[in-house]
Amino acid sequence: MSQILLVDDHAIVRSGIRRLLAGLPALQLSEAATGEEALEQVRRTQFQLLILDLNLPGLGGLELLRRLLKADPRLSILVFSLHTEAIYATRAMEAGARGFISKNAAPEEFLAAIDTVLAGGTVIERDIASEIAVHEIGENAYLRPLTQRDLEILRLLAEGNNLNQIADALGIAYKTVANTLSRIKEKLGVSHTADLIRIAIGRGLTDLR
Repeated sequence: MSQILLVDDHAIVRSGIRRLLAGLPALQLSEAATGEEALEQVRRTQFQLLILDLNLPGLGGLELLRRLLKADPRLSILVFSLHTEAIYATRAMEAGARGFISKNAAPEEFLAAIDTVLAGGTVIERDIASEIAVHEIGENAYLRPLTQRDLEILRLLAEGNNLNQIADALGIAYKTVANTLSRIKEKLGVSHTADLIRIAIGRGLTDLR
C-alpha cells in the first residue's frame, strides 16, 4: 500500500483528486491544506509520494519543497501546479521534485505521472517539457543567475509582502532577506525594489498581472 499525501489549499481540488484516485486500491491518500500541516504529517508518517501545490498560503513554494525533503530525504514529490511556465518546472526539479505536472493536464497524464514517480522515475508534463529548452535560451535565461532562495524571496516580494513578512514566511532573519534583495539587484542589474517587483511579475514568478 502506497501512502500518498496531497497538499493543496483548495478543498474542491483535494476532493477531485480523491475521487480520481478512488479506483486505485493500492493507494492510501491523506490530505493537508497548508505547508505547516504537510510538514507535521511528513514528520509523523512515511509517505511514498507527496503531491504538492506550490501556491500555498504562508509557507509555500520551493522553500516548502526543500523543508519537506529535509524532513524526509526519501520522499518523492510530484508538483501539481497552476503554473505552466517552464521555469517553474525547472526550479522545482532543481529543488528536488521528482515530477511536475500542471492542473491543466488530462487526468490520464496525471495518473501516469503518479505511477512514474512511485516507480522511482521522474516526469514533466509533455507540453511543459517541450518548452523548457526554449525558455532556457529565451527570456527566462535572464533569471538564471538567481538561486532558488532568490526566486522565492522575489516571488513573495512581488505578492506584496514586506521584508518582515518574507522573513517570517521563510523562517530566516530580516537581515538575510535585506542582504539577499541587495544581491538580487546586483545580479539583475537594477537599483530599485520597484524594478524587482516589475521583473517578478513580468517573468511570471507570481500570478499577479
